[in-house]
Amino acid sequence: MKKDKTLQQSSTSNWFYSLLILLSALIIMTLLLKMQTLTWAEIVWFLAFTATFIIRLPFTRMVKQNHIVLAKQDTSEKVLLFGMFASSMFLPGMYLITSWLDFANYSVSEQFVLIAALLQIPYLWLFWRSHADLGRNWSPTLELHEQHKLVTKGVYARLRHPMYSAIWLFVIAQPFLLQNWIAGFLIVPAFTLLSLGRIPREETMLREQFGQAYEDYIARTGKLFPKFHGK
Repeated sequence: MKKDKTLQQSSTSNWFYSLLILLSALIIMTLLLKMQTLTWAEIVWFLAFTATFIIRLPFTRMVKQNHIVLAKQDTSEKVLLFGMFASSMFLPGMYLITSWLDFANYSVSEQFVLIAALLQIPYLWLFWRSHADLGRNWSPTLELHEQHKLVTKGVYARLRHPMYSAIWLFVIAQPFLLQNWIAGFLIVPAFTLLSLGRIPREETMLREQFGQAYEDYIARTGKLFPKFHGK
């Protein structure tokens, strides 16, 4: 029964992320047709969003071949994921494609917009490197597969959750690139809740799976920022 439930959760996850891939592709194609109407800051957001899609796509396809042995997906997980989907994809897309959310616009200094644009460089590098170092051990939700390994090399040698660190750079930048309280800013509380909800559960799952090896890993690494050891 437990195995059947795990398979059902994995199937639901695959269906959900296939839908996200389709919607992402539709948003990208639609915005390509509207590029001339976008500000330079909005174009930076669009390019970063497109690059994110391109980076993640091959890994999403790769992990579909994994045989899932443990999946922890409950209602709270689905709500948190929906919040991120809405604030990082659907609402920004609606804002850039229509004028429906223009009533919530604000403006910020160009200096802050430039900084937000430059943040996309370390964001995309760390986002890509995190996926590349994890390989098949990455999953879109809280899952363990049959040959799951504890990755402690590459960017994971200093950080336990570099993908979250990378996404935080994008999250901090979005309100400056999309200057709208709904389409731009809501990603901040959405990702805050997702991080607070998922990271502890993820670490608990890895502790149970890898035992002392994961405890030792925690001792020498930082969660979102590198841990610097004294001499």
